[in-house]
Order: sequence, then structure tokens, then C-alpha cells
Amino acid sequence: MICLKTKEEIELIRESALLVGKTLAEVGRHICPGVTTAYLDHIGEQFIRDNGGIPLCKGFEGFPSALCISVNDVVVHGIPSDSLFLREGDNVSVDCVVDLDGYVGDSAYTFPVGEISDDMKRLLTVTKESLYLGIEKCKAGNRIGDISAAVQSYCEKNGFSVVRELCGHGVGFKMHESPNVPNFGVKGTGPLLKEGMVIAIEPMICAGSKNVKFSKEDGWTCRTKDGKNAAHFEHTVAIGANGPEILSSFDFIEQ
Repeated sequence: MICLKTKEEIELIRESALLVGKTLAEVGRHICPGVTTAYLDHIGEQFIRDNGGIPLCKGFEGFPSALCISVNDVVVHGIPSDSLFLREGDNVSVDCVVDLDGYVGDSAYTFPVGEISDDMKRLLTVTKESLYLGIEKCKAGNRIGDISAAVQSYCEKNGFSVVRELCGHGVGFKMHESPNVPNFGVKGTGPLLKEGMVIAIEPMICAGSKNVKFSKEDGWTCRTKDGKNAAHFEHTVAIGANGPEILSSFDFIEQ
């Protein structure tokens, strides 16, 4: 069932989503060659808790960490590790979900580590641009497929591929709510967008093939099958009376 939110509830979700944005920025300040992903996870969890939030990834269906930190060919759900050191030229996606006073915000950002290749810069740029093209379709009266098609067509037009096994979702009262928001699809199909819906839109885009594999060892880590790089950007978005309202923010990262 899709849960519509009141204006007051959307403002409370916004507060949680903004804490996510601030957390991503705090983590981003520590991203450099030589740091471990476990160290970044510690920074993020401490910041969330110091600001009154709860890191919802930690303990979710057994996930061990506060943040999902995914490097290079890891698309999503990378588990932070004391033995995984970032290197010059890597890209690292940080996905964060926070409960603040009972309301949930969700956002992700892919950071360059030092100087990255032109090909990787292009992957990050196109993935982020596709997120905003999807958000443009978040208008009452449109359908989920309008979002999905916008993301897919833009990424494929630029030579990249779209992961099929994972998708965005409703958010606000819980981490994952209805409806699912795929990054591929057909315009004019899927659930109707209505004022008061809050969704997490999150393109997960691959430099090579769209095919992925899940770790048999930890049950979480999702990698590209061909070993090529992936990128992931995500915003929490409300369907407002006058169009989309982005509740999360990259401004703390990019200022």
C-alpha cells in the first residue's frame, strides 16, 4: 500500500533527509587515498548519532554497518571493512538512511577519490544527471514509468547500462515502502504519482554490462559481472502540488 504523507509529515521527513545530506558531506570530507571504508563508516555513524539520528542500515536484515560504502565495481550494499583502503582514482558510493524522530530520509552520493579518469568522471556525471531527469517527472498525474524511462533513456543514450535487479522505493515512515521505482521502464506505465507521495529515486548505472552478481560470502555486496565501474546517486523526493520537492540535499557536499 502506498502511504501518502501530510505537509507536516513531509517537513519532518525533510529534516531527516537533510541530516543524511550533512552526514554524506561529513564522510566526504574524510575521503582520500589511504583511508579505510570502516573508518568512513565510523565517521558517519558518529555524526548521525551526535545529531539525534539512528542509522537504519545498521542491523537491517543483518547488515553490519551504518553506511553502505561501495567502491568501483561494487554497485551497492558494500560492507565497510578495516582491510579495504581507498586508492587514488577510485570512486566510492556512500548510501545513508537515517531515522530522525520517527521519520526516514535516504540519499546516496558517489565521490571521486583523488584524481579520477575522464571515463569515470563521465560515468558519475551522467548518473547524477539522470537522477535529476527522473526527478523532473515527479509530478502528480505522471506515472512511475515516466521516471524510470527518463533515467534509462538518458543513461543508455550515453553508452551506459541500467541495473535491473535493484530499484528506488517509497520512503518516509520506513526505509522501504511502496511503490518500487525502477530505473528502467516504459512511459505512462506503473503506479500513478499523487501529491503526498515520497519516494527515493536512485539510479544505479554501470559503465559496461547491466548484469550484476551478489556475494555468496556476505549476501549483500552487489558487483558488476564484468568488473567495470558503477555509480549511484539518490535523493528523497516528495510529490508536491507544484511538482517535485527534493527533500535531501547535495549542497552540503558541493558547497
